[in-house]
Amino acid sequence: MNRFAKQHPFVLFVYFLSVLLVAMLVWNPVLQATALLGGACFLLLLQPGKESLRDLGFYLPFFALVVVTNPLFSHNGVTPLFFLNGNPVTLEAFLYGLAIAGLTVAALLWCRCYTAVMSSDKVLYLFGKVLPKLSLVLSMALRFLPLFKRRMRQVKSSLRAMGLYSADSYVERVRGTLRVFRGTVAWSLENAVETADAMRARGYGLPGRSHFSLFRFRAADGWLLASNLFLLALTLAGVAFGETAFRYYPRVSRLRFTPFSVAVYLAFGLLCFLPFLLEAAENLRFRRARGKIK
Repeated sequence: MNRFAKQHPFVLFVYFLSVLLVAMLVWNPVLQATALLGGACFLLLLQPGKESLRDLGFYLPFFALVVVTNPLFSHNGVTPLFFLNGNPVTLEAFLYGLAIAGLTVAALLWCRCYTAVMSSDKVLYLFGKVLPKLSLVLSMALRFLPLFKRRMRQVKSSLRAMGLYSADSYVERVRGTLRVFRGTVAWSLENAVETADAMRARGYGLPGRSHFSLFRFRAADGWLLASNLFLLALTLAGVAFGETAFRYYPRVSRLRFTPFSVAVYLAFGLLCFLPFLLEAAENLRFRRARGKIK
């Protein structure tokens, strides 16, 4: 696990909330491209290359699908590129579809990074005292997909060992896949009920119950939180003063490149790439320590 994931859960939660707030609500191509690139690089930092390539097998077709379909259904704009069945395919609609695709994929990437960094114990630490039931549901939801995939492989391997999954017919393969899926769902639902019963038996959510945690707020967490809030405040200030204003309809507007707007772009870029800066600082510190040993 990288250096960033070892930070305090509250700092991590504020960081992801800050990035997603700007990436999803500010329609500026520079900020959206920065969020998209930062999310992709962060995901590569969190998981191995093969797994990241499998994820790209979903994100890239989805991105292309949104980019292509938006100009076909939306004909707004004043700059036609060509006509299809008598309907104009405009430059503005194409760029707007590109923006929608970038925004959606960026949000998916950052949510994927969130699930990889924010484990169930961190979610329970943050919301266990205030919203115990909601925090339990969120923690179970965060671990549902990876646990579901792992159990599906286990069920599939068990059925193949029993000779129930090996078949040459396509219909039999589909039936075998449905059998695996049905068994995995039943297993997951049973585990969810057992987890809820176990938490209730331990007195989870009762008033006055003590909470043990290994998380401690350190000076490094304070510096990171302060840096995060400063960069977010600078970005939101640029948005509030119109430095990042951008329109797609009826005509694509021009980007503002003033000293203030450039500072806003740099601030959000630093915010998106904070995990890489921490990782680079940690690697540099490790190399210096190893050099002293030699």
